[in-house]
Amino acid sequence: MHALASNQALTLADVWVPSPRRLEGVSLALVPGEVAGVVGPSGAGKSSLLEVAAGILTPSRGSALVCGVPVGSRPATHLVGYAGRRTAYPAALTVRETLTCLARLHGGPRQTAMVERALELTGAGTLADVRAGRLAVADRRRIALTQAVLGGRRVVVLDELLSGLDPVARRDLRHPLGRIAAEGVAVLIAATDPSALEGLVARVFVLREGRIVRAGTLSGLLRDRILEVILDRPPAEPPPGFRITASGVETPLTGRTPEAALALCRAHRLAVRATRVRLKSLEEVVLDAHDGAR
Repeated sequence: MHALASNQALTLADVWVPSPRRLEGVSLALVPGEVAGVVGPSGAGKSSLLEVAAGILTPSRGSALVCGVPVGSRPATHLVGYAGRRTAYPAALTVRETLTCLARLHGGPRQTAMVERALELTGAGTLADVRAGRLAVADRRRIALTQAVLGGRRVVVLDELLSGLDPVARRDLRHPLGRIAAEGVAVLIAATDPSALEGLVARVFVLREGRIVRAGTLSGLLRDRILEVILDRPPAEPPPGFRITASGVETPLTGRTPEAALALCRAHRLAVRATRVRLKSLEEVVLDAHDGAR
């Protein structure tokens, strides 16, 4: 554990980055042990935000602090771990050899213990003696995560770590993130696909064109209800406030009851077969925030 301490693990305050890596007045804060997500379409500024948090990209305005010290300073380099979208390792070296080389950058006499602890934390021990050139995509992601936590970091920044993986590989890679957070490490993870973060993150920041357009706890963002109406035949046009789906129509229940929404369907002579009330998905939250910011 590092001696530096702060009640905030990571703080970005009014951060600006000029085009083409644009960020416009981004502010956020993470506490130790928190897992938070950054979501938004390609080009929204997710990678730029993470690179500022990791000290790779210097903002033109604003401040970035990790455990109370400026990101990019010498003390901060030992506090923040980063896994980018593209990782490359020497193909001829084993995973353990690669991590040992990286551990030397941290200095100190306990490099072997540092590597073994990181392998244990991320569940990558079975890959330790595999040559990096033979790693599958999901295994390379796990090693990228192992690299990011190497050396007892207090903040870990992960860019699209879970994207493009099959459901089993994605599930297996999510498990270590809970263990990492339980160690008091703050995790900030970006994803273009919001479904990758559901059930994983406690808070979400929705980015569009370099700005945070919506933010909140995952439970708070997903509390809105949707009424799905399955129809015997497609509607000529949906009732006001409804949209057509593959099986019928649906509408948010903001400000009205399911009974009132169904009465509107009947008034439009829709052949209702079944109904279901569900919670809004994170993908729908992102789309609503994106459309509302236009």
